[in-house]
Amino acid sequence: MIKRIVDISEPAYLHAQHSQLCIDKNRQTIAQIPIEDLGVLILQHPAIVLTQAALIQCQHNNVAVVFCDERHLPYALILPLTDGHTLHSKVLQQQIKLTVPVKKRLWQRIVSEKIANQIHVLQQLDKNTKPLERMLGKVKPGDSANIEAQAAQQYWRLLFGSDFRRDTEAGGINGLLNYGYAVMRAMVARAIVGGGLHPTIGIKHCNQYNDLCLADGKYSANP
Repeated sequence: MIKRIVDISEPAYLHAQHSQLCIDKNRQTIAQIPIEDLGVLILQHPAIVLTQAALIQCQHNNVAVVFCDERHLPYALILPLTDGHTLHSKVLQQQIKLTVPVKKRLWQRIVSEKIANQIHVLQQLDKNTKPLERMLGKVKPGDSANIEAQAAQQYWRLLFGSDFRRDTEAGGINGLLNYGYAVMRAMVARAIVGGGLHPTIGIKHCNQYNDLCLADGKYSANP
């Protein structure tokens, strides 16, 4: 079943009752959502109040809870630690012990799938896909030639025009992309934890300041 994404952008009081997430405004319950149906809960307004019981039930059901800052940008993400997977300890040890050759092959697969999906999007919009099709077969284990970055540069120009530049600090299309990425990032992190993996332990490069390296794809948490 596809999990629901709930985005709350107004003042509200959130509490749990009979396995339902209750959303109250002006002391009246305006919505009730089965917590087991939730995938991502996005909290945008600073006046939102969330009870501990509601938060814990969300974690029991592997719900990714995203807190936004005053700019409505995702600032924090809460995921379960102990109930994400019944064999969490065993799977985590296997994740830590992954060899470099395996990580390189995994990264090759990730980059190839990413480019394949970019091609699919362009095809749906009747855009030119030949530049990315030529790159798809050039991805090697570990992506030593950095085909991922080259494909991304081509992709954005083919999708939005030659003048478009992907800028996480800009508004307009970039702002919408930022929001979409935030939701997808939370969903990917949720799936990772649900599989018993730890989202901090990535498979490519090093970034000790990123707590969701695996969800973001390319950064490992090595110091």
